[in-house]
Amino acid sequence: MTEDMEDALRSELAQLRQEHRDLDASIEALIETGRADAIQMQRLKKKKLCLKDRITSIEDRLLPDIIA
Repeated sequence: MTEDMEDALRSELAQLRQEHRDLDASIEALIETGRADAIQMQRLKKKKLCLKDRITSIEDRLLPDIIA
């Protein structure tokens, strides 16, 4: 992997992590206010899970497992 590709992945990773945190905060705010309906919560949680999967995928590419 080239250094430019690695930098691009690290940048995307930071962006995805921020979006994941923002979604988490939104979900918590909706729970606290009691304004969320079930469908809206389900969509937000599904999007958060997709982000987490993408984050994990990028982390695996940047830090491959090394079998000792």
